Amino acid sequence: MGRKWNNIKEKKASKDANTSRIYAKFGREIYVAAKQGEPDPESNQALKVVLERAKTYSVPKAIIDRAIEKAKGGSEESYDELRYEGFGPNGSMVIVDTLTNNVNRTASDVRAAFGKNGGNMGVSGSVSYMFDHTAVIGIEGKSADEVLELLMEADIDVRDILEEEDSVIVYAEPDQFHVVQEAFKNAGITDFTVAELTMLAQNELELPEDAQEQFEKMVDAIEDLEDVQQVYHNVDIK
Repeated sequence: MGRKWNNIKEKKASKDANTSRIYAKFGREIYVAAKQGEPDPESNQALKVVLERAKTYSVPKAIIDRAIEKAKGGSEESYDELRYEGFGPNGSMVIVDTLTNNVNRTASDVRAAFGKNGGNMGVSGSVSYMFDHTAVIGIEGKSADEVLELLMEADIDVRDILEEEDSVIVYAEPDQFHVVQEAFKNAGITDFTVAELTMLAQNELELPEDAQEQFEKMVDAIEDLEDVQQVYHNVDIK
């Protein structure tokens, strides 16, 4: 589980390194979160989650401030949060989360990205039951045993703690996201390598090389869509 997470994050970071796409997606997500509640992360938990995640992707402060100011300014721009589910090569499973101001366009674009790359859209619930909504928080500078002791002292019981390359990754229930972060912050740890609420597959699927190439092409096509915010899947990326 942990290895899959880091591989996905590294691949996405590499792909987006020379583009502004990731910043545009975060700008939209921050705006929507701020618009739906107070534009203050201390009183708006959804906004706080997005900002913590944006920090781990080094989103410039100017992008964040612009999105929040846009929400404060009473912009009438509105977005629907929609989730699509589908299948790729060899029974691979994909979840696509979107923010859109044109539902028909987004549904058509996502369906086409699946269909043109060997996949197909499924109905709601056809895939998501094989994934777990999970808080993922990573830090550096401590061992898994030290993190376990720290969380035990704070009386926090999490799903798993894994050492992964230079990080220790904590997997927890979604409602423990801020609880775990506060435990770390109380211990003087304020920088996170990962801070996400995500969907993790209950079982990973290994694909043969040709199918994996086709799968990655499909996922890239979906992620390239303007309205797509997140793509989750069950494929073990090598």
